[in-house]
Amino acid sequence: MDKIFQVKQKTVKGLIALTVRTGLLQVIAVVATFVLTVFLDPAQFGVFAIVAAAVDILVYFSDIGLAGALIQKQEVNDEDLATTFTIQQTLSLVLLGIGFIAGSLVANIYSLSAAGIWLFRALLISVFLSGLKTIPSVLLERKLDFVKVATVQIIETVIFYGLAVILAWRGFGISSFTAAVLVRSLIGLIMIYLLAPWKPKIGFNKVSFKKLASFGMPFQLNSLLGLVKDRMLVAYYGAILSPSNVGYLQWAERWSLFPLRMVVDNVSKVTFPAYSRLQEERDHLAKAIEKSIFFTALFIFPILIGLLVFAPVALMVIPRYQKWQPALLALGLFSINAMWSSVSTTITNAFAAMGKIKINLKLMLMWTALTWILTPLLMSKYGYNGVALASAIVASSSIIPMIILQKMLPVKLLSNIWPQLVSALTMGLVIRYVNLNLPFTIYYLLFTVLLGAILYGAFLMMLIPKKVVAEIRSVKKMLRHSGLDPESI
Repeated sequence: MDKIFQVKQKTVKGLIALTVRTGLLQVIAVVATFVLTVFLDPAQFGVFAIVAAAVDILVYFSDIGLAGALIQKQEVNDEDLATTFTIQQTLSLVLLGIGFIAGSLVANIYSLSAAGIWLFRALLISVFLSGLKTIPSVLLERKLDFVKVATVQIIETVIFYGLAVILAWRGFGISSFTAAVLVRSLIGLIMIYLLAPWKPKIGFNKVSFKKLASFGMPFQLNSLLGLVKDRMLVAYYGAILSPSNVGYLQWAERWSLFPLRMVVDNVSKVTFPAYSRLQEERDHLAKAIEKSIFFTALFIFPILIGLLVFAPVALMVIPRYQKWQPALLALGLFSINAMWSSVSTTITNAFAAMGKIKINLKLMLMWTALTWILTPLLMSKYGYNGVALASAIVASSSIIPMIILQKMLPVKLLSNIWPQLVSALTMGLVIRYVNLNLPFTIYYLLFTVLLGAILYGAFLMMLIPKKVVAEIRSVKKMLRHSGLDPESI
């Protein structure tokens, strides 16, 4: 069995494993988030977002990109693993100490209650525990053994949301997140070592560090820019806007990002090591990127358009959910961002896999600068909706990495995007018209969701019937050759 075929098999199998399991996770997450936003008010939801963003800022300094370098590297040895583990855990311990010392400062800046402070501490502890999972997770991802990776994610997600919902229902408020974060982290740590046994080793090899850091440092610098662009932005507007307005923004952004978490994150996680194995096979790499973009757009575009069409109806038929009405405009603007991101994320993922990390750095510098220029300006004029408007405008510059990619590889981007977009928009317009002529009930909502799915499929088959059939057949063929047992490869 040649290298290309092996990579294709493992990629398809890993993607199916992650998509099926993460589909289950997203169902759980969507239902749980809905329930949590029923029991919690916008201010409580906003406090969780602010504290999580503050911790994410500190988290950056617990990693210097060595884990990403381990995945991208063709071969790794014990010195590479020990060096990465030692450096990361040292940084995590330093972060933990700084975080606990700075807890009172964070509390003063954001006027956190005692419950908010304990949530901050719990998230710091969870970061340290997550660092202990790095090497087993990397080893699984290098093997493209995403079945085990997904198994841990399922267990962690069920525990987190299950416990958070139960405690929120019992009236524990912010403390619901505190308990859920700690229990999830402990169980996840135990599970990853059961599924991927690895004996932690302390050590430092100068040669290994230099080789890993040559990729890892730029890789992590790219992450730093992402941190500044996104999480620091939350920390910034969280100190200016009211907790309720922050809650509206986080509600809108979280719902718009659900499709990306379900599809794009899975595609990126599987394709990064797969693209890395194919980086010398440019024609095969180009085809793999095309296929990734096609299937990403196939699912992301109709889900986002459907979300915008059905959200106002959902708020009408669920009385206790009407408190989120002020967030609908932000939801639409964040969804524009999500559409662009679904394509640009796949492209920047390919750049990283090819070792072209400097391209990503330049792109992230551009996006970060635009975000910090436009957000304060638009927020001062339009309030919290200005934050969402800025994100939509910045996302439109994602056409630039598309142009860069086409200069590097013979990739056909437009033909793998426009049919899905046209079909999704047409479906949205039809459902919008139907909305104006039917009563707002839960049964009507379920009926129109089903109708929307049928219409999208029908419009797509009218535009590109041969393409859809060919892509589905290619996946089925690969699955038949690879089987369902990961050990068979």
